[in-house]
Amino acid sequence: MNRHFFTCIALVSGLYFFSGCVESFEPKVAVKDSNVLVVDGSINGKGVSTIRLKRTVNLTQNGTAPVERRARMFIELQSGGQYSLSETAPGTYTSAALDLSTSQAVRLHFTLADGREYTSVYTPIKATPLIDSVSWQPTSQGLQIYVNAHDETSQSRYYRWTYDETWEFTSAYQSFLEYKNGRVVDRTENAYNCWGNEAPTAIQVGTTTRLSEDIVSQQPLTLLPSNSVKLRYKYSILVRQYALSAEEYSYWEALRKNTENIGTLFDPLPTQLTGNVHNVADASEPVIGFVGAQSVSEKRIFITHSQLPREWRSVTGYESCKIDTIPRPLAPPPTPAEILGFFQRGEVVPIVQDKQTGDYYVSTPDCVDCRRRGTNVRPSFWQ
Repeated sequence: MNRHFFTCIALVSGLYFFSGCVESFEPKVAVKDSNVLVVDGSINGKGVSTIRLKRTVNLTQNGTAPVERRARMFIELQSGGQYSLSETAPGTYTSAALDLSTSQAVRLHFTLADGREYTSVYTPIKATPLIDSVSWQPTSQGLQIYVNAHDETSQSRYYRWTYDETWEFTSAYQSFLEYKNGRVVDRTENAYNCWGNEAPTAIQVGTTTRLSEDIVSQQPLTLLPSNSVKLRYKYSILVRQYALSAEEYSYWEALRKNTENIGTLFDPLPTQLTGNVHNVADASEPVIGFVGAQSVSEKRIFITHSQLPREWRSVTGYESCKIDTIPRPLAPPPTPAEILGFFQRGEVVPIVQDKQTGDYYVSTPDCVDCRRRGTNVRPSFWQ
């Protein structure tokens, strides 16, 4: 297939129209090109490079994509020299922080555990301009976030962006007690204040080739619904910017169209993906991935709820939570051992105890422990 991977291998052969309507039709798609190697990542000439190796799976197959472990991986300079990457998580390979000249051309070279060897094409390291600002604007649809940048040398022209989101949230109820070692004791660990994190995979690319100046102005990144839980207290977004070559931009743009626009009768057909990674011994093996080389620019902003329209209210996901009591009005009431049995089974979590009656106010773990939806460890960058 020579590095040309087609994401669609069967088309609907007929359309049936009746009374002005399009009838639903589910074609039988042939299974082909499963277990294809996917190389995800780029070479950061001015920092840490991260490369992930995975395998594709059939649409009918459940579970996550399998990863390639125990690969030997290097970043190679065309002028000579190499830098190793170590496996820091299953299928994820990371380099030390690099400081390479933009005059260098580099490539990725790795060997899988089964001995198969792959390389990317040598590519010059592009200098990514700084992000001028990350701005935002409340709209009727929600909170729109934008990125702004420019390159005075007009050498960039093609861009890609990724971002990480972090937000502060709380559980429905703050618990002051916990069941531990057969007893109800004062809670010592925070289970009320937490932080969520998400790294969306939507592909964000842009180009200024049709403009007289290399200026990115108000490029939309993401739209948060006005009732998003991410906006309830404080929200932060870290934006990363990558300058691309024309070939790398074409790859990401084709991948974006394939992953975002397919699904209805009137969407564009899948397009060909041409990457720059190949099997050294078998150029016909399909490989998905384009390993570019550039520096990376970053900018983080924070948005607090007080900065947003006053009428915006978040849907927390805790709307169905409620507080109950133990013992409930029972005859006879449960014994202390029976009460502890409720907590031992993990069905409910104690919140507080009524000092006069001895009753426990309780709720479910999902409603009390925010760690089920995030982490109680405050991020080092949080402010």
